[in-house]
Amino acid sequence: MIKSFNGKTPRIAPSAFVSEAAYVVGDVEIADGASVWPGAVIRGDFGKISIGRNTAIEDGTVVHSATDLSIGDDCIIGHGAVVHCRRVGNNVLIGNNATILDGAEVGNYCIVAAGALVPPEMKIPDESLVMGSPAKIKGKVPPERLAMLKAGAGGYSLLAQRYKEQGL
Repeated sequence: MIKSFNGKTPRIAPSAFVSEAAYVVGDVEIADGASVWPGAVIRGDFGKISIGRNTAIEDGTVVHSATDLSIGDDCIIGHGAVVHCRRVGNNVLIGNNATILDGAEVGNYCIVAAGALVPPEMKIPDESLVMGSPAKIKGKVPPERLAMLKAGAGGYSLLAQRYKEQGL
């Protein structure tokens, strides 16, 4: 479901996929090749939400913020994540059921582990591996995982195109 709010209508690239079972409202911009899966909620009512190219917002994820929020290109935001921060960089994996709170910023090529709780205002540098509740930086992303992040979320973009072709 795609809805306007306070005169703002989501802007969705023609090549993006938004499931009919997702809810996207207000000042939201979704770029080429991005995908929004069933049960995801993206609310651009307090600030603008920008979702980058080839980024996948998986099932049951909530994206909302008290300020503008930018999610970069080639990210995978895992099932059930809550993204309520200021910025997520490019080529980032946010694990299932992770929560990123107000004012936090995640750099490029980062992994936020499943179930992590990133506290308000935390600044996560590029290539960081973040785990725990509250989240702590555990070191650099291992080289083999960094290569996976650099390969991007292209697989999700291809899957999303198949869903679009089948009218889902």
